[in-house]
Amino acid sequence: MICANRDHDAVTLTSLRSSVRDLYEGATPSGVRFRYALLAFDIVTVLFIIATSFVHPSEIIETLDVLFGVTLLADFSARLLVDRHPLRKFTQLATWADMVAIVSFLAPLAGEPAGFLRILRTLGLLRDYQMLVRLRIDSPFFRRNEDVIFAVTNLAVFIFVMTGLVYETQKFQNDQIRNYADALYFTVTALTTTGFGDITLPGTIGRLISVVIMIFGVTLFFNLARALLSPSKVRFPCPTCGLQRHDADAVHCKACGTILNIPDEGAI
Repeated sequence: MICANRDHDAVTLTSLRSSVRDLYEGATPSGVRFRYALLAFDIVTVLFIIATSFVHPSEIIETLDVLFGVTLLADFSARLLVDRHPLRKFTQLATWADMVAIVSFLAPLAGEPAGFLRILRTLGLLRDYQMLVRLRIDSPFFRRNEDVIFAVTNLAVFIFVMTGLVYETQKFQNDQIRNYADALYFTVTALTTTGFGDITLPGTIGRLISVVIMIFGVTLFFNLARALLSPSKVRFPCPTCGLQRHDADAVHCKACGTILNIPDEGAI
């Protein structure tokens, strides 16, 4: 009887893992809709974090914090369930960022949630292979502007994470940082090296944060400028050498000379 129960539990777990994996990794319509819903949820989470920085904590906000935390925990648990090597996930920065975000949402009384780190998962979701394929199929605009979209996303993620870091580290000790708008203003002025000087981050930690913003922010900004100014390319694997990127009107592969038959708008 015990062995039979164990076998039944094993079959149930396998079936559950297979069903959840279809949602997170499958190409079925339900899986595609689910991943789009996850992307929308991440965006809503980010907007909630920004909005609640402008108001005083209340019972409603703390309740919403917990609801977000429970949802994030369920999502995190599901990802571990379907992962073929779950322990490897703990070597990834996004996994630890998710864990910090979950704890901060589930313990709202400890202070403002550090859920701004959630946006790192949003970036990972956009780079998911299945999501990329689906976006290329569903959106001609995405196909034409993929490099620019990722450059904008990388810069936006960096600005948002650094804004959140500035806010979380300065809100209790710096009267000049009262909300996300103040932190965003400082981050952008530091990133552009404008340096108006009306808001500064005191102490060694503050100076180190400013240095990180300036060095990495300028690099990401230059990457965006390069993506905007570079000639438009389309993704189409050369059948001979495998080169992925070509001019939109290319007839021959620049690497090997093979004749290409690139579909309109660079569709895959």
